[in-house]
Formats: sequence, C-alpha cells, structure tokens
Amino acid sequence: MWPLYAAGFTTAFGAHGIAANLGGFSDDAVTSLLVLGGLLALYDGAEVVLKPVFGTLADRVGAKPVLVGGLVAFAAASALYVVADSPGWLWAARLGQGAAASAFSPSASALVARLNPSAKRGRAFGSYGFHKSLGYTLGPLLGGLLVWAGGLRLLFVVLAVLGAAVALWAAVAVPAAPPLPKRRQTVLDLARRLADPVFLGPTAALAAATAALSVGVGFLPVTGAATGLGTIATGAAVSVLAATAALVQPAAGRALDQGRLTTGTGLATGLALTAAGLACAMLPGLAGVLAAAALIGAGTGLITPLGFAALAAGTPEERMGQTMGAAELGRELGDAGGPLLVASVATVATLTYGYAALALLTALGAVLGAVLAFARRPARAPEGTAAAPPHPTPTPSSPAGTDPEAR
Repeated sequence: MWPLYAAGFTTAFGAHGIAANLGGFSDDAVTSLLVLGGLLALYDGAEVVLKPVFGTLADRVGAKPVLVGGLVAFAAASALYVVADSPGWLWAARLGQGAAASAFSPSASALVARLNPSAKRGRAFGSYGFHKSLGYTLGPLLGGLLVWAGGLRLLFVVLAVLGAAVALWAAVAVPAAPPLPKRRQTVLDLARRLADPVFLGPTAALAAATAALSVGVGFLPVTGAATGLGTIATGAAVSVLAATAALVQPAAGRALDQGRLTTGTGLATGLALTAAGLACAMLPGLAGVLAAAALIGAGTGLITPLGFAALAAGTPEERMGQTMGAAELGRELGDAGGPLLVASVATVATLTYGYAALALLTALGAVLGAVLAFARRPARAPEGTAAAPPHPTPTPSSPAGTDPEAR
C-alpha cells in the first residue's frame, strides 16, 4: 500500500507545490493574471478530461501498468521543463503533469479498493487520503522553499525525481491486479450506473467536500485580511484546515471498518460539519476564520474516505477504475465549481453571501443524506417475534448466491 500512498502524495504535492509558487517566483513565464490563470487551469483541465478515460483503461489493461506509466510520464513531463527551462515549455510541462496525474491518480484509488477486502477499505482509503492531504499541506511550503533556494527549475527537478522513484517503487512492490472478465457494457449501461444513487450520492458528497475545501483555502485568507488579520494568522488558519482534514481521515476509515459508523450517517454528518464551517466563515474576526477552518477540515476529512469506500462497495471490481475515474471527475468539478459559485455571488453581493450560498447547498445535501440513511435502516422486528436471520445480498461484482469473500 505504501507506494499507492506515495502516488497520492505525489499528485497533491505536484499540483499545489507549483500552483502556489507560479505567481510569485516566475516573472519571466507569468506575465499577467490571465497567463497565471491559464497555467493553473492546464493541470485541472487535463484531469477533468482524462481521468475517466484512464480509469476505463485501467479496467481494460490492469491498474498497475496505468499507475506506473502515469508516474513515469509525470517524471518525464517534470524533466521536460528542467531541460528546456523556458516559459513556453512550462506550459507543455504543466499540461503533461496534469495528463500524467489523470492516469496514476484514479489507478491508485482503484488499487486501494482492489487490494483490500471490503472490511478494511475504510482504513485504507483513510490512509490514502491522509497522505494526499499531506501533499496538499506541504506542497506550498516545501515548494516555496525549493523555489526560493533554486528557482522554479529546482522544484521541477524534485518532482521529476519523486515521480521516477515512486514509479520504480510501485513497479517492484505493488502486486499485479490483472483485469477481470466483464460483460459488454453499452453507453446506456454506463449512464444507468453513473446515475444510480449508489454512485451519485457518494460522488456528490465528495464534490461538495472538495468545493468547500477549495473555497476555504482560497477565500478564508481574503476574509481574514478584510478583518485586519495578518498573513501569518490567515496562513495558520489554512494550515488548520488542511491538518484537520488529514488527521480525521484515518480515524473515519477505522470507525467505518469497525462498524461504529455507516457510510450514510458519516457522509450526512460530514456535510453538516462542512456546512457549519462555511457558516462560521461568515463571522468576523480570527475566531470565525479558525472555526471555519476546523469544521470544514473535519467535514471533508470525514467525507473523503467514506465516500470512496461507499463507491468501492457498490462497484463491480471489474469496473473499479472506471468508477474511480468518474468520481475523481466529480471532485474536480467541485474543486472548480465551489470557488466559481462563491466568487459569482460575492461579485453581486458580498463574500459573506457567497459563503452562505455554498453552506445552504451543502446543508441541503446533508439533510438529503440523513433522510436516505434513515430510510435504509433495517426495520425492527416486533416484540415477541424472532428477527429473520440475515440474508446476504449478492454484490454487483458477484453472481447471485455467491459469497463475495469466498470468491
């Protein structure tokens, strides 16, 4: 599992490490805000388009080759800028990094699901999310130190070495997960599966969590500055958000595996915490900013491992890569849509109303999730009668009447 955790760290570190330092340390390449926006959008744009494609490819040829190939391509794209070291090649390197991450990120998620039994997937996804959050947290800090010491080129050198090292590690240590036989799937079959609440519910929760996380990272410093807080205070608030999300994920995964938490209840609770955090962002002063950071971090940390575990539990194993790729697409749309919604409302009114709009949508999702979780609770047998013995329901990945664990 450790090479998979390292792959999650790599994509997060590469995304935020460069994005946080493009504007301040690359005057020759970033000549305007429009150019900066284009460079930032290249990485995420490639992921939005290509993640479902590579997820489907992982089901067809096996997740491990796509994982290793994506990491090698990430190293090569990073090395491209190291060798060329020109503003024009920075665009090509950034696009190549995004395309490569589109390959190894959903493949890593699919392997986390396939290499762990259902009873241990919560903990596995919690650990995977922890290391990914670690990359998001350390990316701006370590990336800034590297760029300060040796320029943007040194950061790309480190990313090239990191990608190559993780690729070699994964090639040696990750077990092969060959593609499984599957029946022919039409476009209509795919549409039905992606529209099923089993897929749509967890994916919507993951998108909402990512939207809130992106808004917190991007707009909480603006709120802090507007109330007179310095850069150290606002930076600490963002660090609280990222650290809380990282620490909550393994605990949430363990609680799911131990039966102390269900996915329905956990996702609804996570959305409620996230909505409360966005509401706290409307309060003035340091207390509001810190409370918002802690609650958004806790909510997103709860949703992420539970959402992926729910997707894995409801997906045939032979379609795991396709599902993870589509779910990652949902997260990318939330990553882009959340800040756009808040910024649009803030342009018409104020940033407070922008927070309120996203908090309302997230709270509605929490209410809907709570209702669905309650509706799925098994009915209690009347007093004085024996409850019917549990009858295992065949999973989508196993024929009727077959024990999935035995299979």
